[in-house]
Amino acid sequence: MNHNPKSGFTLLEMTIVILVLLTLMGSGLFVSTKYTEWQKGRTASEDLRNVYSAQRLYLADNPTVVVSSITSANIIPYLANGATALPTVKSLDDENLTIKVDVTPPVLLKGIAIYDPSGNSLDSLWDVGQ
Repeated sequence: MNHNPKSGFTLLEMTIVILVLLTLMGSGLFVSTKYTEWQKGRTASEDLRNVYSAQRLYLADNPTVVVSSITSANIIPYLANGATALPTVKSLDDENLTIKVDVTPPVLLKGIAIYDPSGNSLDSLWDVGQ
């Protein structure tokens, strides 16, 4: 057997391998976090779309009602799948958001401010879109 004392990994090679692995793990965590944020936005958008559809159905049945006078009690009977309450929507930091139903399309509120972390009311993510 021929054993070369210089075969094997050097400290520099091991450091490079560790740095590459850490970089891959870091980028994986970043992608995972962004996917989770996108998934929350998609769920919020679907819930808002359901409320918007219920709002439109209610207004079709009650054409003389002004949008600003609509309450969640008016909308709930029109929600899909026999829902008994408005959907619960969570923000990116897992706080409960309120769905404002007396505007069309409905919006999410965090406190008194409209909540849309995508920053774009036309992307249908965290909103119903136009």
